[in-house]
Amino acid sequence: MTDIFGIPIQVILGQLLLGLVNGSFYAMLSLGLAVIFGLLGVVNFAHGAFYMLGAYATWVLLDVFDLGYWWALVLSPFAVGILGIILERLFLRYLYKVDPLYGLLLTFGLSLIAEGVLREAFGASGQTYPVPELLQGTLDVGFMNLPIYRVWVIVASLTICFLTWYLIECTRLGSTLRAATENPKLVQAFGINVPIIVMFTYAAGVGLAALAGVLSAPVIQVSPLMGSSLVIVVFAVVVIGGMGSIMGAILSGVGLGVIEGFTKVLYPEASNIVVFVIMAIVLCWRPAGLFGKE
Repeated sequence: MTDIFGIPIQVILGQLLLGLVNGSFYAMLSLGLAVIFGLLGVVNFAHGAFYMLGAYATWVLLDVFDLGYWWALVLSPFAVGILGIILERLFLRYLYKVDPLYGLLLTFGLSLIAEGVLREAFGASGQTYPVPELLQGTLDVGFMNLPIYRVWVIVASLTICFLTWYLIECTRLGSTLRAATENPKLVQAFGINVPIIVMFTYAAGVGLAALAGVLSAPVIQVSPLMGSSLVIVVFAVVVIGGMGSIMGAILSGVGLGVIEGFTKVLYPEASNIVVFVIMAIVLCWRPAGLFGKE
């Protein structure tokens, strides 16, 4: 096989796969953030905590209830979504018409509480989760062996992302959601219960974060800090794509994951900051983000 810049092509393709996997997680988490901010105007800093809770719910379902991965794909996002509904009803619904800074501070506090509770319950060390039997092994594509589970993560994440975009942008339900957040009094005059719509929108956004946690559980160790280490990067991804832009969150998440993967090959020292460098450049050129509205 030929080399590129003196680097074996197998190494580059391997990092491309890793970048696509990371980009898929960035896209799903950014999508949930974009949905919550775009429709509700809340900067949900607890998004990383919901991602972590989804992964822990998956581990608990297997370790305590002996329910495997496929059950967790349904039950974990549902359980975290219910928690999101409780938090929205108790706290967030009072902050929709005030400065978004208050929502950011509240959700940041909630994320610290979640991390502290799980660290006390399970300890700071990570928990391992096995790859489901159906998705074990590798796929030989001639020039390299692709882990089947990582291929599944990419396909599942992107499918969910584009289905969510289609639901919000191209269906009557999505039009109702957007109208309910832009002009709630008018929508309520047509007999639509706007608070219920807002509540379930927040639940769907945090459910997407929990689903990303389920997908990540067999790839990385499940730990109380797994969300806090990722949420800063995800916020940068959302800013680059445009705050509130659904398609911007998806495309920038996947694209930045791939760029980060290539950077690890070409200049590993810059891999941890390349996303933030791109964010600074984009904000100087287009403050609203690549797909955001001025």
